[in-house]
This record gives sequence, C-alpha cells and structure tokens, in this order.
Amino acid sequence: MQNANRRLVLAARPDGFAGPEHFAEDTVAVRAPAAGEVQLETLYVSIDPAMRVWISENPGYVPRIEIGDVMRAFGIARVASSGDPRFAKGDFVQARVGWQTHPTLAARDIEPLPGDPLDWMGLLGMTGLTAYFGLKDVGRIHPGETVLVSGAAGAVGQVVGQIAHIEACRVVGIAGGPEKCAILTGELGFDAAIDYKAEPDLAAAIARECPGGVDVFYDNVGGPTLDAAIGALKIGGRVVICGRISQTAAAELYGVRNLGLLIGRRARIEGFVVTDFAARFAEGRAWLAAQRDAGRLHQRVHVINGLESAPAGLGMLFKGENQGKLVVKVGE
Repeated sequence: MQNANRRLVLAARPDGFAGPEHFAEDTVAVRAPAAGEVQLETLYVSIDPAMRVWISENPGYVPRIEIGDVMRAFGIARVASSGDPRFAKGDFVQARVGWQTHPTLAARDIEPLPGDPLDWMGLLGMTGLTAYFGLKDVGRIHPGETVLVSGAAGAVGQVVGQIAHIEACRVVGIAGGPEKCAILTGELGFDAAIDYKAEPDLAAAIARECPGGVDVFYDNVGGPTLDAAIGALKIGGRVVICGRISQTAAAELYGVRNLGLLIGRRARIEGFVVTDFAARFAEGRAWLAAQRDAGRLHQRVHVINGLESAPAGLGMLFKGENQGKLVVKVGE
C-alpha cells in the first residue's frame, strides 16, 4: 500500500484571486481503512468556481475551509484498500476526495463509478446535473423560447446551451474571445454568441442577438452581465442564478440596477444549489447519458497535470483561461 499522502492545505485566505501562495503542501502517512472506510488513490480532481467561495471568511451556504485544512474538492479515485464489502481494490469511485493523493474516507461518502471517469467529472457529475436541474426545474424552459447563457464556454454553460438546443430553444451564449465564441456556434450548436470582450455595450449586443427578448437567462457570471440580461427579459422571463464568478474575487461588488424591471415584466430571479436535487440525481444522469449516447450532448474537458497545479488551476477559472470543464490529473 502507498505510504505517503501528498496534500494541499489552505495556508491563507485570499482577498482577490486565489493562487499558489494561498496553499501549502505537506505529506502525511496513508491511513489504513477501518471497518466502513475505503482508502483511495486519487485520479482526477475537479476545479470549480465555488471553491473560491469555500475559502472565504463567510461562504454562506457551506462551512468554510479552515486554515490548515485540506482543500475541499470533488474527484474520481481508484480503491486501493477497502474496509467495506461493497468496494474492492481497483474499483473506480467518485467522492469528495480533496486536494490529496491517497485519502481514506467513509464508505458512505463514496459512490461507485460506471463508465468513463472523465464523464463523471463533468457531464454525468455535478457539472451536468447543475446544468440539467438549473435549466429544466429552475428555468422551466419550453420549446421555442430564447435562452441566454453567460459563462457559456465554461463547464456548466456549455452543457446548459446544448440542453436548451436539444429542447428546441434558441440559444445565445456570452463568452470571452473569438475562439470561445467559435466553439459555441461551431462545436456546441449555439445559435449565436456574444464576445463580451469585444462589445462596448453588452446590453445592445444582447438586444441585437435576442431581438424578441430573453425568456430564460442562465447566469454564471453576475455583475454588469446580469444587469444587461435583466434589461432584455420578456414578460414572464426567468433568471437562473447559478454562479457569480465576476464578483467572487472582485475588489468592489457591483450593485445590480435593473431589478425594478422585474415588476412590470412579471419576471423572477431564483438561485439554487444542485444538491437540492440529490434525490433525483439518477433521473438527471439517465437523461444526460441518453443524450450523450445519441450524439446530441458532449463536453469539452481541459486537463492540467499534477496535484501541485491545482492552485494555479483555480486562478485560471477567474481569468477565463480554461476552455470547458477544468480538471487536474493527479494519478494514472
């Protein structure tokens, strides 16, 4: 059995972007599993915008990560040793493994993993489920509607747009740079894309690409982008608040100005956390897998190598340097 567990722990709380300077590496002995536990070898860990919130002083909806704690992260692992009869050496599983190479976890917190591990990091994991339930249950989309997606080239946004397209909606994505916009309209089937970096007036760009208005705005960004999208809502429009990546590390928070428009347009804004739908994850995964198998849905995965690259990866998300779902390859 592997004897060393490499870990990345929180060393300091960032004021703005998080990076390598906010984490420290240590090594502890691998702990053999007791009854009801499983010792794992981490293969991949997910890098998600919410992780920046978890290391804040007051995350709000989840307990904060304390200084000296292993950084929290979802991941894919292989069973190295098991104290639970449901898991055998060599099994692939998913769990909240954290930024560490050889964790020992309670078996109740581990799920078996059929199929391709990378699918379960994104399309069939929390990323795909967030897109599915956010769009279908919170956004309540209907065929023929116009769906606008911010952060559209990111992990969740790319899946949101494809689901909306499958459901016969017109889909417009907002992303940064011509390369990302070309991916949206070429590879992912969006009807149009807005390069926010090239638009002097984002509200005008949304009006140009959504001339009849927006039925559902799926927001991963917040800030001025949210304001501009509210201005384009139709009567009965819905705003799905999934993330606010533009504000998470902002030095000064942006005050949304267009909220008053919700009154006359009988529109609503609703936030959600994907674990609200945990009892229905099997339903979501079945739908997502069926669309994948039919060739209508796929994901772009951006892989970086080595546990030590995880802190820099977290910074990449907030600088728009990733294309699609960002994961760190930890083991073979």
